[in-house]
Amino acid sequence: MDSDVLWAALALVLVFEGLFPFISPGGWRRTFQKLLALQDGQLRFFGLCSVMLGLLLLWLTS
Repeated sequence: MDSDVLWAALALVLVFEGLFPFISPGGWRRTFQKLLALQDGQLRFFGLCSVMLGLLLLWLTS
C-alpha cells in the first residue's frame, strides 16, 4: 500500500467524521450523550462491528 493512499484514507475519515457535527450539531450532541450512557460492553460491541464491517469492505474492494 502506498503512503499516499493511507493519507487519503485518513483524510476521508476526518471528512466523514466532521460532516455530522457540521450539518446537525444538536443531533450530534444528542447522539454523543446517548453513547456516553452506554456500558463498556455495548461500546465494545459497536466498535467490534465497525471494525468487522470496515475489514469486510476492504476485503470486498481489493
